[in-house]
Amino acid sequence: MTVDLSVLLIILGCALVTWIPRITPFVVVRNMNLPKAFLRWLSYIPVCLLTALIVQGVIRKSDPVPAVDWLNLAILVPTLFTAIKTKSLLMTVLTGIVSAALFRWLF
Repeated sequence: MTVDLSVLLIILGCALVTWIPRITPFVVVRNMNLPKAFLRWLSYIPVCLLTALIVQGVIRKSDPVPAVDWLNLAILVPTLFTAIKTKSLLMTVLTGIVSAALFRWLF
């Protein structure tokens, strides 16, 4: 497989555009002392994002009221139980993957 110079430059440009917004905040804030209230507020962001992703996967848009995606809800139950019980990211992800595969295979 050969890669044209323009394709290589596009790939490198895309990587740079993706990398800069992710790294810049860490570089800027690295040597700053942030207020405790701000740090506490930042600690809630991952929970909010995860909740938004879960709700988006379980509740789907339909007319006139939202509907529950029962398959995704069935996958969520053992995954959430594992997350609460073990507090292990690895076990939670593995349970989610296995649950998704199993439920989608069965239904």
